[in-house]
Amino acid sequence: MTTTSPFSGKNILLGVTGSIACYKAADLASKLTQAGVKVQTILTPSAEKFISPLTFQSVTGQRAFVDKDLWGNEGHIQHIGLGLGADLLLIAPCSANTIAKIAHGIADTLLTLTALAARCPIMIAPAMDGGMFSNPATQENLDILRKRGFIIMGPIEGRMASGMIGLGRMMEVTDLYNHIRLALSQNGPLSNRHFIITAGGTQEPLDPVRVLSNRSSGKQGYALAQAALDQGARVTLISAPANLPIPAGAVIFNVNTAKEMLQAVLSAIPGSDALIMAAAVADFQPIRSARQKIKKDQGLPEIKFEYTPDILEKVADFKAKTGFPRVVVGFAAESQDLVKNAQQKMINKHLDIIVANDITSPLSGFTADTNQVTIIESTGVLEELPLLSKYEVAQTIIEKIKQRLSQ
Repeated sequence: MTTTSPFSGKNILLGVTGSIACYKAADLASKLTQAGVKVQTILTPSAEKFISPLTFQSVTGQRAFVDKDLWGNEGHIQHIGLGLGADLLLIAPCSANTIAKIAHGIADTLLTLTALAARCPIMIAPAMDGGMFSNPATQENLDILRKRGFIIMGPIEGRMASGMIGLGRMMEVTDLYNHIRLALSQNGPLSNRHFIITAGGTQEPLDPVRVLSNRSSGKQGYALAQAALDQGARVTLISAPANLPIPAGAVIFNVNTAKEMLQAVLSAIPGSDALIMAAAVADFQPIRSARQKIKKDQGLPEIKFEYTPDILEKVADFKAKTGFPRVVVGFAAESQDLVKNAQQKMINKHLDIIVANDITSPLSGFTADTNQVTIIESTGVLEELPLLSKYEVAQTIIEKIKQRLSQ
């Protein structure tokens, strides 16, 4: 199944203003280019004091524009062509001076001229000393831009060129990259859809320091959240403990136990389009959790267990009454009789799709970055996927849900 990245075939116009953070802009331009984006750069005169246009041309393979290009043979329309040809105008770093100019319509550089002419979304990443950022003039200018629909990313707190610590550093490249990814996905094919995705392994407390859990890393669930966001979906991510970065744009609810996950799922599913239960939910919980730490010198403890609430059973009851979620996807992590056990679970839980994976394979286990799964649909369609990255598996699952929603 062919799927594409939100970066593929996109044009980003990168504006760079005078700041020591220019080095981050070069790194970002390189990463975007590697992701398949055509990146053209406009440097202000102040930016040229910090970094050379050649740097950007070297990492992007595209021309970098400066103010003198305004007065060449194409100068009278250069800003029009640049502004109209972009999917996103990103100004990073963006100085207090450029923020003020754009807010008040001053167009005395190629970059500010282009910002006036642009018809695409505009994202700015402020970078300046903390006192300049907190100044009422800067804050009022940012408020003006927000009201006009500009996307303001950052700044963050940290050490600045002055040596002081404060709020004014340009957002880190990885975080900015992820928010650019989100911005480019906004009008995707799932832009009017709400997906709920669970991830990670629940933890049932035995005492204040011990839990009953499993080996789930949450990687497949988080990959599903990213794949849905990449197609424009609104994503609610209900996550058991997982040491993973939260996909930009996802609304996250952190839970620990199966009971907490059930409550979060039932609160989120009214009116939803899809629920993907990728979490590894514990099947058993102690009847009573010890209030104090169980001490070794007290002898071997006797712990009695009971079943945790069946989340998919409750979801099936809700869907039977309301029709939501429109599509329900479950996972079956099996160590034997993979397809047979998965098909039975799909019937028992009233699922539309079930994703089965053999947990005995070292390449598709809980902590691996790859997965090899069989996707089974209630219509009888069965597809065995080759070994893929968990993101590629996620893309395939999202495509199958998209097809169902379009029918």
